[in-house]
Amino acid sequence: MPRELSPRLAAIVEALPLRPGLRVLEIGCGPGVAARAIARRIGEGHVLAIDRSAKAIVQAMAGSAAELASGRLSFRHVAIEELELEEGEGPYDIAFAVRVGALDGRHPEAGRLARQRIRRALREGGRLYIDGGEPLREISLDD
Repeated sequence: MPRELSPRLAAIVEALPLRPGLRVLEIGCGPGVAARAIARRIGEGHVLAIDRSAKAIVQAMAGSAAELASGRLSFRHVAIEELELEEGEGPYDIAFAVRVGALDGRHPEAGRLARQRIRRALREGGRLYIDGGEPLREISLDD
């Protein structure tokens, strides 16, 4: 299981508009490498990292004991098309996804559902970034 950021993921994390206190939603977290890096950068903020793969979530949690214990990071086994905020869970400031078919145009209907769920999970004015830019691009949540 990767413990360090690849150069590509490092560039993506660096390109995100991170600052202390942010709430960040990572869509398709895989083994959690980017989520851990972001949790270290946002101080008292919080990262929720989700993935549709149960195996990925198990791997991510296994490598994230310190971040989980601090409360700055949590994982959830859920597809973005099915994400619902839990009772009492606050909205997120930004969301990002790397190589997620529902958001890169490969699956248009899944993409429509995913954008609806992301819109509900973000605060008003929240922003969504996906890979495919230099290294990221912001995409609209408008239908």
